[in-house]
Amino acid sequence: MPSVFDKSLKGVNVRHYKNTMNSPTVSMPVPDQVCIVMSQHMGKPCSVLVSVKDQVKVGQPIGNSDASFSAPIHSSVSGEVIRIDQITMPNGMRSAAVVIRSDKQQTVFEKIAPPVVNDYPSFLQAIKDAGMVGLGGAGFPTHVKFSPRNLDEVNTLLVNAAECEPYITSDYRTMIEDAESVLSGITMTMKYLELSQCIIGIESNKPAAIEKMRKLVESDPRIKVVRLSSKYPQGAEKVLIYELTGKVVGEGMLPADVGVVVSNVTTLASIDHVMRTGMPLVSRRITVDGSAIMEPKNVLVPIGTPIADIAAFCGGYKGTPRKILMGGPMMGTAVYDESYPVIKQNNALVFFDETQVEEWDETACIRCGRCVRACPMNLMPLWIEDSYQRKDVEALMEFKVNLCMECGCCAYVCPAKRHLVLVHRLAKGMVRNHRTAQTGA
Repeated sequence: MPSVFDKSLKGVNVRHYKNTMNSPTVSMPVPDQVCIVMSQHMGKPCSVLVSVKDQVKVGQPIGNSDASFSAPIHSSVSGEVIRIDQITMPNGMRSAAVVIRSDKQQTVFEKIAPPVVNDYPSFLQAIKDAGMVGLGGAGFPTHVKFSPRNLDEVNTLLVNAAECEPYITSDYRTMIEDAESVLSGITMTMKYLELSQCIIGIESNKPAAIEKMRKLVESDPRIKVVRLSSKYPQGAEKVLIYELTGKVVGEGMLPADVGVVVSNVTTLASIDHVMRTGMPLVSRRITVDGSAIMEPKNVLVPIGTPIADIAAFCGGYKGTPRKILMGGPMMGTAVYDESYPVIKQNNALVFFDETQVEEWDETACIRCGRCVRACPMNLMPLWIEDSYQRKDVEALMEFKVNLCMECGCCAYVCPAKRHLVLVHRLAKGMVRNHRTAQTGA
């Protein structure tokens, strides 16, 4: 078999649709109410810390967990807690949620103050207390990512500024509007993690961001900006690591195992904001776009704002949307209800009308091999699908299904319109259940 990252097989060319690149971020008005979900990160959901009729303020903790692999949650508005709900999230999981009626005053929690940070433990604690998670979409708790078990073997910070998904420009606007915060977040992270170098990866379709960041870091020889080809999924963690360092993160490995830690560019800018102001992660910049939305733009929204309110702020719909995505069209999650709220790791809302939503029926696989040629991990999606249908767990493990990052390249190029990403997700679950049954864990 070819190597995992054979250049001739990696990724797909998709239209970028970066319609909002030149749209400066605008802040939307405080919504009438917010619904703040207790599961906004990978790991254990938070327990609710408030009760109905409690008065809360901006930045006040309203959810926390005693698990290390978690991140606290804070109120994005001031007002009154009117409900503690259980809601079904787009992925089908159930989660507690705190519904707050805003008083529109945005009164700041009295304990908000810049954290005292003077060493690595206090840096991690400040990030954790702020509820910081990866803002590129995965929602991995940042304090966990920054505390690998082999930190003494890690020497490089990789900044993921590729933003390879179509439509999304929120990371780009971060670099254009908050470049100094990005650099500050980088230098702090390098200082406290004792990293000797940093590489910022930006796709070639963002020349203004490349130029701006290069000028900003030109006096620091430890930091360099690398121009990446504009090919999806350039921003996927393992792909980015290979493109920037030539190192391969194999199955069961973490980035720290090859000497790097990876962070999204907006996450780093947010770290600077936390350190300067003490305000935890209570709002974020998102891209709003798609054929069904009247006024595409980049918007700063309070966490927990309903999708319907954001759509209204962007001029409403041109027509009834056929599909609403949290995230981009390649890896975004379809939302069944526009009352669902924005959570920390949402970087975009994309609204499609009927002209952009294709209806199709699956047909038989014709063994054309396009999915294999497109897969950035050089997997064999057609054989993974066949092994899943036969419930052959050993074959699934042999074909390395757990290396699949669900980027959607295989489904994108498939002429038979096979639902390959869904099958891979189910196949990984089958392997996980098999291993659990074997170990009893």
